[in-house]
Amino acid sequence: MLIVAGDLTGTGTLSQVAKFNDYLVSQAHKFTYRPIVIAGNHDFLFETDKSVAIQQLSAADYIEDQLVTVNGVKIFGSPWTPTFFDWAFMKDRGEPIRHYWNAIPEGLDLLVTHGPPWGILDFCGDHVGCADLLTIVTEELKTPPKYHIFGHIHEGYGKHITDKTTFLNVAICNERYKPVHPVTVFEIA
Repeated sequence: MLIVAGDLTGTGTLSQVAKFNDYLVSQAHKFTYRPIVIAGNHDFLFETDKSVAIQQLSAADYIEDQLVTVNGVKIFGSPWTPTFFDWAFMKDRGEPIRHYWNAIPEGLDLLVTHGPPWGILDFCGDHVGCADLLTIVTEELKTPPKYHIFGHIHEGYGKHITDKTTFLNVAICNERYKPVHPVTVFEIA
């Protein structure tokens, strides 16, 4: 199963969404299941005109603050990140963003967010992840997700394992937007 944790495009134009979709179509023979994607801070069209973006993205299932189950695997996806300049899917820290994190259900196999929780694979000169997301995932959920995958902070690429959740920063690009990291492959245990 292919899961994309946001930033499907460079600036979120319709033609960029179409190009991403064309890529998925060309790779469809490699997938047992339809790809699952969420938007990220570069994917403006998904925020400004979601129906048009989804219509163009015919080769994947787009999820936004919702739960899907694929072959028994429970996946919840959300594109939001703490406000940073004037990008897409930004919410101020505290209650504005926590509103979205409160919707994360118990007992997930995969939590897919665009941004990381605070202090976990989020360092780019300072920790820039979301403290509210960290609190929800590590303290408030009685049954936290088995895996939490995200991207957004390119410098944080890698894996962090706790006794309850495996955190994966799956950003394939470095801070200069060069695709230098390998695709993250893992098996849900």
